[in-house]
Amino acid sequence: MTQNAVSSGHRFDAARRWDAALSLGFSMDDTGASGVTRMSRAHHHGPLRVQRPFYPEGRSGCCHVYLLHPPGGLVSGDALQIDVNVETGAQALVTTPAASKLYRADSHAVAWTQHTRLAVADDAILEWVPQETLAFDGSRGVQSLTLELASGARCLGWELLGLGRPASELPFASGRLEQRFRLLHNGRPLWLERQLLEPEHPRFRGAWGQGGASVQGTLWVVGLPDPAEATVALRDALSAAEYWAVTVRRGVLLLRYLGQERNQAWALFQHARELLRPRLTGQAATVPRIWLT
Repeated sequence: MTQNAVSSGHRFDAARRWDAALSLGFSMDDTGASGVTRMSRAHHHGPLRVQRPFYPEGRSGCCHVYLLHPPGGLVSGDALQIDVNVETGAQALVTTPAASKLYRADSHAVAWTQHTRLAVADDAILEWVPQETLAFDGSRGVQSLTLELASGARCLGWELLGLGRPASELPFASGRLEQRFRLLHNGRPLWLERQLLEPEHPRFRGAWGQGGASVQGTLWVVGLPDPAEATVALRDALSAAEYWAVTVRRGVLLLRYLGQERNQAWALFQHARELLRPRLTGQAATVPRIWLT
């Protein structure tokens, strides 16, 4: 790399970065006759913002917010940081208006990064339900998600990943994706996971690993009053579906999907949310209207 390239702002190494950050805070405003969850903080840097809050479940109900990333995806050098805090008594739902895309790395294989931190206080509820992420062939990057939950916090969320563009006969044949998940309950780790997706590695095709699947997803729920009962009900409700499994460990319910169909995975997760949300919050699973546009 030449000095002229550096001085002009055009780098072709790992030091090249285009940052975007968003910090959201939700708090309970109980000054009126009934409490209202308000978006009390929305600080942003770069092309990462939110629309105004919506209240499709009534003013005293859950506050819905849509994350907006105008570029629509990540390219080499992009660095996204998302931070969400839900304070005591507040209830928020965060989603996205469309699928996020992870584009092919440049000729220098510079990676992108996306780090998300979700913090939920005692007696607060967060639903983290973004639409899917689509990784194009040759994409290289790291995604991390950290959940920091207080003792009485409740959280339902999911991450859904599609590899390649099968409809265009463009599989995920090269690249490297690293996913990291951390769930802390009162600072104590309950779920730690790290996954590498490398098409050239035997585990990508092996039955003991990815098994050649092009779509995968994980749904989690923490704070259910009776996780064992919810697991039995979920298994019964999803018995006609395929390519999924559900487990409970240390009070964390995990529903996994590993298959080939995005629509199949999306329908599975929505069905699961319809069953689990009333058990978690006492409220029916209202569909964010952005999913219907």
